[in-house]
Amino acid sequence: MVAGELVHEHLRADSGAPDDVTAHKAPQPAGSATAPVPVPVPGESSELYADLSRRDAAACRPNGAVDVRAADQEIPLDEREAMLPDGDGEERKAGTRLETRLYPRRFAVLAVFSLYSLVNAFQWIHYSIISNVFSQFYRVSGSQVDWLSIVYMVAYVPLIFPATWLLDERGLRLTALLGAGLNCLGAWVKCASVHPGLFGVTVAAQVVCAVAQVFILGLPSRIASVWFGPKEVSTACATAVLGNQLGTAIGFLLPPVLVPNTPEDMDLMGHNIQVMFYGTAAVSTALFILTVIVIKDRPQLPPSQAQAVLPDSPPDDYSYRQSIVNLFRNKAFVMLLVSYGIMTGSFYSVSTLLNEMILACYKNQEMNAGRIGLTLVVAGMVGSIICGLWLDHTKTYKITTLVVYVLSFLGMLVFTFTLDLNNINLVFFTAGVLGFFMTGYLPLGFEFGVEITYPESEGTSSGLLNAFAQVFGIIFTLIQGQLTRVYNPLAGNLFLCTWILLGIVLTALIKSELKRHNVNMGAESNHPQALPTECPADSPSGKTAAGVKLEPSFSFSQETSL
Repeated sequence: MVAGELVHEHLRADSGAPDDVTAHKAPQPAGSATAPVPVPVPGESSELYADLSRRDAAACRPNGAVDVRAADQEIPLDEREAMLPDGDGEERKAGTRLETRLYPRRFAVLAVFSLYSLVNAFQWIHYSIISNVFSQFYRVSGSQVDWLSIVYMVAYVPLIFPATWLLDERGLRLTALLGAGLNCLGAWVKCASVHPGLFGVTVAAQVVCAVAQVFILGLPSRIASVWFGPKEVSTACATAVLGNQLGTAIGFLLPPVLVPNTPEDMDLMGHNIQVMFYGTAAVSTALFILTVIVIKDRPQLPPSQAQAVLPDSPPDDYSYRQSIVNLFRNKAFVMLLVSYGIMTGSFYSVSTLLNEMILACYKNQEMNAGRIGLTLVVAGMVGSIICGLWLDHTKTYKITTLVVYVLSFLGMLVFTFTLDLNNINLVFFTAGVLGFFMTGYLPLGFEFGVEITYPESEGTSSGLLNAFAQVFGIIFTLIQGQLTRVYNPLAGNLFLCTWILLGIVLTALIKSELKRHNVNMGAESNHPQALPTECPADSPSGKTAAGVKLEPSFSFSQETSL
């Protein structure tokens, strides 16, 4: 899957009733002597394309020649034609596309993932939005409470590599179970930390939730790719990201309501914190049970041609480390890593410090600080869905990403210079504009990264994007927080504006090559761009991976780099 060698998980998911079938048979030329190509049987077709890479490899001779007799003995001609719609020979040109189906179960998988991702995001921000309350209850400084948010970013960076390795090697289900299970565990540990002298326990609980996040943030693009069709993949990814954003929104809204600032009655404050923690733990437990029941590695049949042409098991010489090296050699992806890190890190910093910025300009406005945060994220959720629908319709990844980046920069400027005008209603509006574009950018970065790195692992590319986001988030939060406390919120926000401007330049320089989209479009035109037709040893360097031929050919996308 990565390092030029495509990897799928070892386990297949239970299949549900299909709601769409895209397999069809191309017409046979008149007078052709080739036997009619059978349409794949639903119960057997998955085994055919799953075994394709292994069988073709067995037909390769040491000197690079193909033993046609051996290949014919292992796979009958009709089956080879069905599996290789555009292989060598005139008879293959009349073959069929690989069978693909969409299953109703995909919506349940997406819903369960989005919900437990929501709870994890809620646990990330519910300390920061009422940082003054927790600071009083635990008798610690505001900067120490900020670390309860920063720990999410710190934990992600060293753990992303083992997490993405696990996703590649063991599949979606195990990774999802770890994310939901650790999220549930952390929520219950928090319930035991409701005492002024147990700040260390609540820190430990937040560390567990932070580790759970590592097994969550990289999954949206993987779920979208392996469960959803080419016309809905970007919308599905945006919806998966939406769950995390909704959790942040609820984290802004509920804590100020559930835990009001009552410095005169610390017992009441502790009781309110306990109610919030126990409610979170109960919901986390229910979602962990649903994760065990619903989430599987993948459907029995793939949802798109881009997934169908990938081999079903890792090749013997698969190297996760080499796959990371290959991704860092992709100049377009490296520039996307930095630009994505800048934008998402800025969002993390603004979210963490929003309470401090609002209270610095508007005294005793804890409730409005939470509502402004809610406005920022809800507007971003709308932006995410609109961007996802737009990408599915136009496939203009580069232009859309660049336009949203520029508008995010303008939104940050407006928010910065209107924050201290003593007009709280104006802050609501500018925060909504900022959130619409800044949060709406998140699924764009995921999907753009998958496109320019295909056929590399979606989990690995998304994981690296998130790792850079966490690194920039830590740096930006610490520096902006210090600037806000020493000077004012204006200084901290101008610091972010400078970096976002740099991100615009990097985004404009990214060369856009929509590799996954070209495969799907090529299949629809009966000229697939990635076909399992060559032995690995026969291909030029960089052209094949695990028996999958990667043809540059012509681009079906109208998008070009600037």
